[in-house]
Amino acid sequence: MHDLTGFQRDLLYTIAGLDEPHGLAIKEELEKYYESEIHHGRLYPNLDTLVDKGLVEKGELDRRTNYYTLTRRGRRELEDRRDWEDQYVEQTESASA
Repeated sequence: MHDLTGFQRDLLYTIAGLDEPHGLAIKEELEKYYESEIHHGRLYPNLDTLVDKGLVEKGELDRRTNYYTLTRRGRRELEDRRDWEDQYVEQTESASA
């Protein structure tokens, strides 16, 4: 996970939160979050990178539409990342209390 960009991590979280989303659904969710347009030239190469790294699996809904799901490894990486983040967030919350 340490070698992913922030955008790629956001893709993982978005895919995890949706039920087998297709590219357009992922794009729409990220556009809400970023409050700006996500171009296909940014979205799909980054999704392909996540597939190549074994974090995301790409399936076919029909000839024109693919869906994306996290692999077991992708879920484990997200869990590890959350655990890592929590140790610092908890320290920050404890220090400010």
